Amino acid sequence: MKLLIIGGGIGGLVTALALHRAGIDVDIFEQSQELRELGVGINLLPHAVKELAALGLLPALDEAGIRTRELIYLNRHGQVVWRELRGLDAGYDVPQLSIHRGKLHGVLLKAVLERIGPSRLHADRHFVDLKDGQGKVTAFLESRTGRRFEVVGDGLIGADGIHSRVRSLFYSEEGPLLWSGIMLWRGATAWPIYEDGRTMVIAGGNAAKFVFYPIHADPARPDQRLTNWAIMARITDGAGPPPRREDWNAVGRIEEARAFVEGSFHLGFVDPARLIAATSIFYEYPNCDRDPVARWSYGRVTLLGDAAHPMYPVGSNGASQAILDAAALARHLTAVPDVVPAFAAYDAERRPLTADIVSANRRGGPEGVIDMVEARAPDGFDDIDKVASYAEREAIVRGYASMAGYASEQVNRRTSR
Repeated sequence: MKLLIIGGGIGGLVTALALHRAGIDVDIFEQSQELRELGVGINLLPHAVKELAALGLLPALDEAGIRTRELIYLNRHGQVVWRELRGLDAGYDVPQLSIHRGKLHGVLLKAVLERIGPSRLHADRHFVDLKDGQGKVTAFLESRTGRRFEVVGDGLIGADGIHSRVRSLFYSEEGPLLWSGIMLWRGATAWPIYEDGRTMVIAGGNAAKFVFYPIHADPARPDQRLTNWAIMARITDGAGPPPRREDWNAVGRIEEARAFVEGSFHLGFVDPARLIAATSIFYEYPNCDRDPVARWSYGRVTLLGDAAHPMYPVGSNGASQAILDAAALARHLTAVPDVVPAFAAYDAERRPLTADIVSANRRGGPEGVIDMVEARAPDGFDDIDKVASYAEREAIVRGYASMAGYASEQVNRRTSR
């Protein structure tokens, strides 16, 4: 069996590694002329880390990232709304990891080159079209110079991101991405250590949220961490298109991002405006997604990752769900080594689960707990339990964990108030 993977991002590379481990021949086609370590921080939830650990990648990921110990939700006045242990400290068999997206991509790329070989990774190959017939699928690709290529395989996996060309072949009338009206700014810079250097904070509420977590520890600078930050704020009602095209690597504008935190967040341990000002380059991305579709798999073609289920970047689920897609696809192809039924079974398993996450993320995901508290107590509180009971707050945070699929991995839950 030979499968063609369109897209050399996180989802595409993990898929290649998972399929290779299952004994399946793969070729990866990436439209960029070179694969570079771009982006800022992301979180990988335990059920996704479990799949990467099964691929033998945990030592390299540990070297590049940080094992998150605790997550704290605060209001914009710095008062604790909810806090809980994460990863190993919460009773999981594997850690939750905070890592630079580019470093994660670098770990995956190194593994692909070493295990599968550089000859199977093709850069500067823009996917144009496909033909499915006579027990094979043909991919038509072009280089930036206009040179054309035809590649034949037993199946094709569209892991080509939120602007997926593969998806557009089956959903040509889908139209542009759906924008929430919320803009996301993200950056990373060296910053003094907070708490134990393994703590993640999400603060704010409906108007604006501020996210803060470390993603790398430099042994030469034990008093600092490479720290990821993000601001999510509503700038319109979402009725029209975003001001600029959706691009994970679009450079942000400091005056736009800082306006949503300057003077309105009082967290004590960090001034978000100062943190933004200390970051030389950061990025913007409009919160966009698409409505879930009725099918991912069409004969010998299927979708994976953002191409299949673009979702708002809340709840640490974007990359995590792409990794779970890859593991599920490899599992079904191992169980039934016939592309068409295996793709259909993968679709039936993963599509409904991710559709639920897309919907939950539109409602705020686990961060809905601070939205609720801000709506009820915008000026702060004396007793959080009088604003929202422990059970009510737990239902939001833990309910999301159950729906997203990682609560089931928890061996011995130890939640701290």
